[in-house]
Amino acid sequence: MSTGSEERAAGGDGAAGFGDLLRSLRERALLTQEELAERSGLSVRTIRRLERGRTHGRPQSGSLRRLVDALGPEAEELALLVEAAAGEPSGVPAGPPVAAVPVARQLPLAPPQFTGRDADLEALEEVRAGAGPVIIAIDGMAGIGKTAFAVHAAHRWSGRYPDGQLFLDLQGYARGVPPVDPGDALHRLLRSLGVPGPNIPGDVDDRAALYRSLLAGRRVLVLLDNAASEAQIAPLLPAASGCLVMITSRSRLTGLDVTRAHSLDLLPAEDAVTLFVRSSGRSVGSAESADRLTEVVELCGRLPLAIRLAAARLRSRPSWTAAHLVNRLRDVRSVAEFEVGDRSVAAALELSYVQLDPEQRQAYRMLGLHPGVELDVGAAAALVGRPATDAGRLVDQLLDAHLLQEPGPGRYRFHDLTRVHAARAVVEEDAESARLSALRRLVDHYCRSARRAIDAAYPYDRENRFRSPTGAIDESSGTDGAEAGAWLDTELPNLLAVVEVADRYGWPERVVELSVTMHRHLRSRGRIGNAADLHTRALAAARAAADPAGELDALNDLGHIRRLRGEREQAVDLFAAARRIARATDDRHGELNSLIGLGQVHLMQSRYPQATVSFTEVLRIASHSGDRGRELEGLLGLGWVRMAQGREAIGIFERADELARDIGHSHGEVLALSGLVRSYRLCGRPAEAVAYAERSLQVAQASGQSLGELDALIALGSLHRSRGLSEEAEVRFREALRLATEIGSGSYRFEALYGIARLHHIAGRYREAIADHERALDLAIRLGQAAEEARAHDGLAHAHHDLGDTAEARRHWQQALTILTRLGSEGTEDPEVSAASIRARLRLLDEPDGNDDVPG
Repeated sequence: MSTGSEERAAGGDGAAGFGDLLRSLRERALLTQEELAERSGLSVRTIRRLERGRTHGRPQSGSLRRLVDALGPEAEELALLVEAAAGEPSGVPAGPPVAAVPVARQLPLAPPQFTGRDADLEALEEVRAGAGPVIIAIDGMAGIGKTAFAVHAAHRWSGRYPDGQLFLDLQGYARGVPPVDPGDALHRLLRSLGVPGPNIPGDVDDRAALYRSLLAGRRVLVLLDNAASEAQIAPLLPAASGCLVMITSRSRLTGLDVTRAHSLDLLPAEDAVTLFVRSSGRSVGSAESADRLTEVVELCGRLPLAIRLAAARLRSRPSWTAAHLVNRLRDVRSVAEFEVGDRSVAAALELSYVQLDPEQRQAYRMLGLHPGVELDVGAAAALVGRPATDAGRLVDQLLDAHLLQEPGPGRYRFHDLTRVHAARAVVEEDAESARLSALRRLVDHYCRSARRAIDAAYPYDRENRFRSPTGAIDESSGTDGAEAGAWLDTELPNLLAVVEVADRYGWPERVVELSVTMHRHLRSRGRIGNAADLHTRALAAARAAADPAGELDALNDLGHIRRLRGEREQAVDLFAAARRIARATDDRHGELNSLIGLGQVHLMQSRYPQATVSFTEVLRIASHSGDRGRELEGLLGLGWVRMAQGREAIGIFERADELARDIGHSHGEVLALSGLVRSYRLCGRPAEAVAYAERSLQVAQASGQSLGELDALIALGSLHRSRGLSEEAEVRFREALRLATEIGSGSYRFEALYGIARLHHIAGRYREAIADHERALDLAIRLGQAAEEARAHDGLAHAHHDLGDTAEARRHWQQALTILTRLGSEGTEDPEVSAASIRARLRLLDEPDGNDDVPG
C-alpha cells in the first residue's frame, strides 16, 4: 500500500509526471502560473493543480492544446508533454520510487537575447541523448559566455530531467572568494535533494556515496559552474544513468573521465554582430554600416561579455553612432591587472565605467568590496550607505549597464572580470577610511539581519541570543519563520564571509556576535564543520579582546559542537572551562549553559551520577536566579537521566510539563509530554501514555512544531499497535509518513515506514512487510543511521522467516548483529530488537526444526 504522495513521487509517471514537465516548461518560458493561465485561458487554480499532480485522471485534450499553444515547446518536449498527458511511456526508465521531496529547480534565469552557438548546441545534443550518466565539460576563456551557454542549454533540455535541475557556483575564479570545498558542495547538493542538515554525513566520501545513491534511478540535471579543478569536481559526479552533468571551467579538465569535453570558441563575426544589434537596440542601416559594427565586435574580441557592455553604452547614448563607439573603444587603455586575453573586456569595462554618473560609479566601486559571490539590495544599501530604495535604483542602473548580473530574483553578482575591475577601482579612487566604513556598515547589516532571522526561525531559543545587540534589526530578513530560515540558508556563505572581514579588520565583537547568533542555525542545518570554524575563530577573537563573556559563549558553543561530533572528552573540557569563567565573573546565564552541556555529555556517556549532579545544579542555580527557562531544561535533563537508568520519572516530567505551560514554553511542553509518554509506556500503563501522546500532538500542531508532531504520531502508532489496534495505528503511521516526507525528515520517515511494515507483518502480509522494510533499510543507509539499519534487517529477517525462506532470514539477522557489534551496542530504539534477541533467533535457526520455532 502506498500513499498518494508516494504515488506522485514514483518514477515521474501519472499526473505528477505531467505536472513536473509542465512546471519545467513553464519555468523555461519564464512564465508565472498567472501568466500561463492568462495565455492559455485556463484558471490559475487549474494550472496549480496540474503542476502539483492533484487532478483526477489525465488533462483534457482541449486543455492540453491550450497549454501547448501557450508554451510553444520544441518538438522533442512537445512529444514528452503529450506522452505524459496520455500516460504513455517516453522510453525513459522510471526507476524505483523516490522520496517525495520538493523537486529542486535551481537554474538561474535564462540569459536574455542569447545568440548563436547553434553548432555547439547541436554537437552537445548528440552527446546528451546517449546512454549512461552524461558528463559534459565546457571550457573557454573568461568572458566567452560559458555560463550563459550552459544555462541556455540547461533550460532547453530541462524537460528531459523532471526529477530536478541543480545549480551550483563552485567559485573557481571569483576574486577574494575561495573555491567551494567539495565537502561543502556536496552538503549544498544534498540539502537541495531534500536531506535534512543533521542527517548529512560528516565525511566527504560518505556524502558523495549518499549523493550518488539519491540520484540513482532519477533523471536530474546538475550544472556545476566555474569549476576550479578536477579534484573539486570528481566527488560531485553521479554514477547512475539518467543524469546529465554540465561543468563550466576556464581550464580543460583533462583529468576527469567525461563524456564530452567541449571548448567554446569566440563568437563567429555574424553572430557577434547579431548579439550587438539585439543588445543595443540599433538596426543595421545607413548610420550603422555593417563594417562599423563588425569593427565594434572585433574591438570587443567577439566576447559576449564585452559585446553586451559596449552595446549597453550605445543604447544609453542615443546620439552616439557605431563610429563614435569605435573611437571610444580604441582610446580606452587596457588595464594592467587583466591578462592579455581579457583586454577586450577591460576596454569595454572601462568605457562602461567612465560613462556612469558619479553616484553610479561610487555604488559600483563599493559593491566591489562585498566579500561574497552574491548579494541582495539590503547588502548593497549597507555598502553604498544609502536607503534600500536608492540602492535598488542604483543596482537596476548597473544591471542595465551590464556591470551586474541577476542570477535569480533579487540576487545580484559581478562577472569575475567585472569584480576584478570594481575591486581595483575602489582601491584606486576611494580612501581607506571610506572603504572601512562601507565594510563596517556591511558587517553591522548582516549582524542585525541575522539576529532578526534567528529570532523568527527559532523563537523558542531567545534566552541564548547575543547579549549586546548592535542596534535596530534590519527588516530585510523578514519575520515569518520559514522565510527567515530560507534567508539564513541563502545568506550563509555571506554571513561566514563577513566573519572573516570582521576578524581581518579587528572587530572582534562582531566575530563573537555572529558566532553566538548563528550557533543554533548551523547546528540545525548540520553545518558542524562551519560551526566549529566559526566558534574557534570567535574564541580567539574574544581572548585577544579580553572579552570574558565572549570567551564564555564561544567555549559553550564549541563544547556543543564537540559533543555532536562525538568528541565527548573534549566537550567536557570546554564546558568545564566555560563554567570556570562563568563562576569567576558571576555569569549565571553562562554557567547554566555550561552545566546543561556537561549534563548532556554525561548522559550520552551513560555517566548517570555525573549527569544527575549537573542537572541538579542547573535546577538549584536557575531556581535561585529566577531563570525558569533553564529550570525547565534542568527538569527535562533529570527526567531523561532517570529514564535511561530504568527509573520512574513521571513526577519529574509532570513538574516540567506544569512549568512549561506556566511560562508559555510550548517547545518545552512538548518535550515534557514526550517524556511522560515514554515513562508511562515503560511502566506498562499504555492508556495514560496514549492520553499524553494525544495532548502532545495537539500542542505540537497548535504551535507549529513539526518534529514534535511527528514524535507524537509515531508514539501513537506504536502504542495502538501494541494494544492490537492496527487500523488506528496505521492511520497515525501514515499521517507521520506524509508529514515526514513533506518536511524532509528522514529519521521520522524511517520510523513511519518501519511501523507500517510491522503492521503488515502482524496482519500476515509478509511480502508487503518486506517491501516497506526494504524502503526503510534504503532510507537508513542513505541517512547513515546504522542502528536503524539493524532494525530494518531484523524486520526483513522475520518476514522472510515467516515466508519459509530461512536462508534469507539468517542473512538479515547476521547483518543486523554485525551492525550492532560494530556499534558496540546491545540495544536499539525498539526494545524488541537487541543483540541478545537476534543471537537467540540465530541459535534457534541452528537447532533441529528451528525454522518453526523462531518467535515473531
